[in-house]
Parts: sequence; structure tokens; C-alpha cells
Amino acid sequence: MKAEGGRQKAKGRGRLLNDRSLCRLLCVTLLLFFILHPSSFILAGAWSRQPSGTLAWLHGVYFLDGQKGWAVGGRGALLKTEDGGRRWQLRPRPTEDSLRDVYFANEQTGWLVCERSIYELRTERDQRSYLMRTNDGGETWQRVDVLGNNVEVLLWRVAFADEEHGWALGEGGALYATRDGGVSWARQEVPTPHLLLGATFLNNSRGWIAGAGATLLATDDGGETWRAAPRPGGLNANGRLNAICFIDGRRGWVVGSGGVVIHTTNGGRTWQAQATPTDADLYDVKFLNEREGWAVGAEGTLLHTVDGGARWQAESFPTRHPLERLALAAPAHVWAVGFGGIILAQVSAATPPPLQPDQPATRKRRVAN
Repeated sequence: MKAEGGRQKAKGRGRLLNDRSLCRLLCVTLLLFFILHPSSFILAGAWSRQPSGTLAWLHGVYFLDGQKGWAVGGRGALLKTEDGGRRWQLRPRPTEDSLRDVYFANEQTGWLVCERSIYELRTERDQRSYLMRTNDGGETWQRVDVLGNNVEVLLWRVAFADEEHGWALGEGGALYATRDGGVSWARQEVPTPHLLLGATFLNNSRGWIAGAGATLLATDDGGETWRAAPRPGGLNANGRLNAICFIDGRRGWVVGSGGVVIHTTNGGRTWQAQATPTDADLYDVKFLNEREGWAVGAEGTLLHTVDGGARWQAESFPTRHPLERLALAAPAHVWAVGFGGIILAQVSAATPPPLQPDQPATRKRRVAN
């Protein structure tokens, strides 16, 4: 009996050792796979929908940090959060016109891009677009006219390099700049007649603009002169480039119609296409660093990369509504807003792996309109 019991115990210990060995082997195998194929492992937290309290189409979102943020949309919809979006407060509408974009230089000073409906214009001298400014954290807003006699110009976005230097951009190559915090605005000449849709500035001298007609512009002198970048090979001349993001003086990304993503590693002198798993129009792109970035667009499209765009992966969320704008805040907070008052939020679960040498994309796609 004792001998039989010993044999049973030995068998049990053997099975336990085999199970442990199998577990170790599995862990080592997974670890080696993620080391050798880091872009196949997308590190991201789950997206969750935040209650916005509105069904307005949200066109813009901006966060000062991980807690304080603003979202804006149709019919003057203005929302504010002070807890990262867990609670959004509907603020009094500063106007009944549509709010296209929002930017805050600090907790007190902010800007809105406003668009009037063509059906509500009363006279030929009514401007289609104007800005609004707050100096008290959004409690009150004052209208700022930047267009002068150019009443037909439609402004699309506003971008600031610091509290004093800013740009408003829109239809027909319209670009207006301020160097005194918005007290005065002057039009800058650009080498394109197309709609300007996105802008980013590293400082008050260096910036880039993207737009319709495959427009890519750059300046090194605060906009005194703008130069057009050569169009990337394969990009349709009528392609619409909707948003642009640079993380430093060399590395930048642009997204556009038909799922287009292009990037540069030399400050915009040349651009190369990146493969994406979608043909949906992409409306915005943001990067936290040289590795991790997001893009959003039509049909609820959410794309994520942890290797600088060498591989983009679609992230799922149960919505088919357009997602129009993104906002990021360190260390890894992300928000997306869009149609029907939708606000999505995500906090990345971990730091992505280091960049690896360029790898062939899993899907070759043409860069087209």
C-alpha cells in the first residue's frame, strides 16, 4: 500500500512539473513573439463613451491637461469638463452659430471658430465666419472679426504656437495671423487657392498646413513666406488632406480622404505613404510621441499605431457615426468627438514597445482620393 501511494504521489509531482514546464514554455514563446513582432501587439486601453448631455454634432475638442477640457459643436454647443470627461457640463451657448473649433492657451484664455448658416445671413455684409475669445475661462465670450471685407470666407480651424502667435485658416487659401494675442489679425499669402483644413506649429516660426487639392505647406519664418511641398507619389491632385501633426522638427503625419496617411522624417521636404486597414475618410491625427498615435474618421473609424505608423490597426467601438476630432493629454489620455454628441475616451494600458526597423506593411494600398 505504501509503495502504491508513493507511486501515485510521484505521478502527481510529475504532472505538476509537466504543467509548470508547459506554462514556462508558453510564457517564453509569447515573450519572444512580442519582442520579435512588437507591432502585432497593440497596447491600448479600452475605449469608453462619456455622457455629453447633447446630440449636437461635435466638431472640436481641446484638453489643457488630463483633466480640463472643452468640446464644441453645432448650434453653439459648448461643453466643459474638469475631471477628464467623467462629467461634461453644458455651458451657456455663446452663440447660436455652429462652433467649428476650440483652443485654450491657458485656463483663462480661449478661442472659438464660429460659422454662420448661409440661411441665416441677413445682408451681403454679414460675415460667414468669425472668432470668439474668452479671458475668464469661458464664463463670457466676445466676438472677434478677423476677415475685414472678406465676408464670404469660411474659417475652418484655429492654431496657436503660444499665447501671442496664432493662425486662423479656411476656404480659398485664407490664412490670418496674429502676433499680439488676437488684438489684430493680418492675412498671409499662401501658394494655393484651396481650402486649408489643418495646421500645426512647433513655435512662432515653424509650422505646417494641410488642405484640399493635396495641399502641403511649410514655413520657417512665422508665415512671412510659405512654401509648397512636392506632392507624394501616387497622391491624387484632388486629394483632400484633412489634418496634420508634427512631434518635432522632422517627424510628422497627415491624414486625408480614402484612408490616406502620409508621413515625413525630414521636416516635410518629402512624404511617404503608410498602409492603413481602411478606405474611410480620415479627419484627424494626433501623436503622443514618435511611436504612438491615433487617427479618426468616417464610419466610426479609429486607428492606432505603436510603431510610428509602420503598422496601423483598427480599434473597435460600437458606432458608425463620424468621428471628427482628437485630443491628447500626457501621459496617454485620448479623446475623440463626433456626430450625435459622441465623446469617446481612452487611457493607454502601457508604454508601447520601442521602434523597430521599418517592416513591410501587411496590406499595400494606393494613395488616392
